[in-house]
Amino acid sequence: MEFIWAIVIGVLYAAGLYMIMRRSIVKIILGLSFLGYAANLLIFVVARLTRGNPPLVPNGAEAPIPPYADPLPQALILTAIVIGFGVQAFTIVLFRRAYRSCGADDIDELRTTEH
Repeated sequence: MEFIWAIVIGVLYAAGLYMIMRRSIVKIILGLSFLGYAANLLIFVVARLTRGNPPLVPNGAEAPIPPYADPLPQALILTAIVIGFGVQAFTIVLFRRAYRSCGADDIDELRTTEH
């Protein structure tokens, strides 16, 4: 099963990098989102998430009773999702402003346009 996840992550990274190298700003925004999804899946797969008890230490014990879920990867993914949404929102607003002022979606046309 991990091999299939590795292939999915690789395809998402490849698609994200390919989309970022395109000339359209919309494709760049989609590429950034693909890279975010790939990074989140990579953290999930590397962390080996398991179903288990919450990582709470019962009274009188020294450590949580196994099997317990590790909260660190979940916190990292939640943080990455929030940051990813913020970056996507910023790039969409930036694209909208650039399209309004220049009237073009192509990166090369944005470079040559002088306003």
